[in-house]
Amino acid sequence: MRLNVLARGGLARANVGRVRVATWNVNSVKQRLPRLLPWLDQRAPDVVCLQETKLADEAFTALLGGPLAERGYEVALNGEVQWNGVAILSRVGLTDVVRGIPDGPGFPDPEARAVSATCGGVRVHSVYVPNGREPDSDHYQYKLAWLAALRDNVVAGPDDVMVCGDINIAPTDADVFDPAAYVGHTHVTEPERAALTELLNAGLHDVVRDRWPDQRVYTYWDYRAGMFHRDLGMRIDLVLAGSPVADRVAAAWVDRHARKGSGPSDHAPVIVDLDEAPDGDIGPVVPPPSARGTTAKLPQSQ
Repeated sequence: MRLNVLARGGLARANVGRVRVATWNVNSVKQRLPRLLPWLDQRAPDVVCLQETKLADEAFTALLGGPLAERGYEVALNGEVQWNGVAILSRVGLTDVVRGIPDGPGFPDPEARAVSATCGGVRVHSVYVPNGREPDSDHYQYKLAWLAALRDNVVAGPDDVMVCGDINIAPTDADVFDPAAYVGHTHVTEPERAALTELLNAGLHDVVRDRWPDQRVYTYWDYRAGMFHRDLGMRIDLVLAGSPVADRVAAAWVDRHARKGSGPSDHAPVIVDLDEAPDGDIGPVVPPPSARGTTAKLPQSQ
């Protein structure tokens, strides 16, 4: 299995304290470049899991290798041309890189949907779970099989683990703006949620929801129909952590600022501070969303 790692000498460290971990589906790193680098400078995450990079490894390196090295990041990549693609950026060490999920399913061939590495003593997985497309479709069955392979991989690994990324499942009805709007769609079906529950039962904690059990928290808003401005979204980007890591969480929040303005991704980053919170325990969503409407149809249903 070929590994693609960009490294700077002297960066490898283990068991460091006060680590900021972030996950962000950037929906094309090339398109998001004007926003990604300033965001790294603003939020200063130590470990970043990216999804939907949509670049082959060589193209990613050519585009971002220099700017990321200047900021102290080592990089592990698993990319492909035009579709999918995941990465881990780390400035607290990056070792034992694995591309993909060992023995995981493909559609029909393996896709660039997972990469894992040990960063600061924690096994970190950046994952982009298959969408599923339509309930009971071949892609939906692929999604369930992929999640089962991810669970088996997590079970076989250390307790100091984080699974970060676009899970493409809203864990409960509280994680979508209107459950009725999603009837007949993926992301909310019982088999998908059961697969996520099995992953959690492998010893993981949904750290954002654990910290904010009763708050309205979304991470994805469709570009169409003003869904973001109306705060009609879903929480499908998750940070799942093993108990030793979950016990270290000092803050967990969605950076809604990054979804605003010109040329955003349709996802917002999720940020988790371990051991200390540089910005304080500032709430579940920053800035807080404005008032929302109570019901609406999904854009694809209109």
